[in-house]
Amino acid sequence: MRRRGTWAWVAAIVAASVVSRPVIMAQAPQGAPAGRGAQGAPPQGQPPGPGRGAPATPQAGAPIDLTGYWVSIVNEDWRWRMVTPAKGDTASVPLNPEGTKVANSWDPATDGSCLAYGAAGLMRIPTRLHITWENEQALKIETDAGQQTRRLLFDKSQPPPAQKSLQGFSVAEWEIAGAGGRGGGGGGGGGRGGGAPQGPRYGSLKVTTTMLSAAWLRKNGVPYSENTNLTEYFDRFPAPNGDEWLVVTTIVSDSKYLNQDFVTSTHFKKEANATKWAPAACKN
Repeated sequence: MRRRGTWAWVAAIVAASVVSRPVIMAQAPQGAPAGRGAQGAPPQGQPPGPGRGAPATPQAGAPIDLTGYWVSIVNEDWRWRMVTPAKGDTASVPLNPEGTKVANSWDPATDGSCLAYGAAGLMRIPTRLHITWENEQALKIETDAGQQTRRLLFDKSQPPPAQKSLQGFSVAEWEIAGAGGRGGGGGGGGGRGGGAPQGPRYGSLKVTTTMLSAAWLRKNGVPYSENTNLTEYFDRFPAPNGDEWLVVTTIVSDSKYLNQDFVTSTHFKKEANATKWAPAACKN
C-alpha cells in the first residue's frame, strides 16, 4: 500500500475518524487544497514567495511549521493503544507466521519495555510530542511517553551510524506542492524568475528511517525486525474552529515479520504550551 500524496486524502481521514470533530475541513472552498484554511491561504511556516530566491536552509524553506507541543488524539485502535493488549492479540497487523510466532512468545513481565518505543511504533503510543529545530538542518522530536528523542536530518550527505538503534537513522525532505512548488526538494526552492506569477505553496514532510534495531509495533511484543524500513509523512492543517492538527502517516516495511506494509495514520492536536508536558521513562 502506498501513500496518497494529497492533502484532501489527509482531510478525509481526519473527518472520518475524529468523531468529536466531524466537520474538520468541511468549510474549505471547493478546489482549495485541504489544510490551507478556508480562504486558501498558505499554512503557517510558508517560505519566502517567488522571485525572492531559494531559501538557504531546510528550516528557512519549510512549507509548514511542525514545531511546538502536540498531544495524541486516540480516535481509533483504543484496544491496542490505550492499554497493553493481551498476549497474542495481533489483530490488524499483517504478521507472517514467523512474526506471529515471535508475538506469541512475548513475556507480559516485560510490559513497559523501551522496545515499545522504537521509531516504528512510537507515534502510535499515546504521548505528547515536542518538536523543535535542533539546527537549520535537523528537526528534533521528543516524546514525554518513554522519553524518546528522534532526529530528522535534512543533510543527505551525512553518513548513517555504525550501529543500529531504537530510533534509527532518519533522513527528511520537504515535499512541496502548489503553484510555486517543484515537488520534493530538500531545501524548499523558490521561484525561478520570469514567466507568470506563481501562487503560494504548501506541502508535507517525508521521513525515511533505516538502521533500526529490532523492537515492537505494539506494547504486547508485536515485532518488527532489524531489517525494517520506515517511511513517514507529516502533514499539518487548521480546523475551522482554530485547532491545529498534525497527521503522521506511517508505513512499516519488514519482509522478515510482515506479509505486507503496515500502514497507520496517527493524529495530534497542537497545544498552547508545555504545561501538560510530563516526561516518563520506559524500562530498559
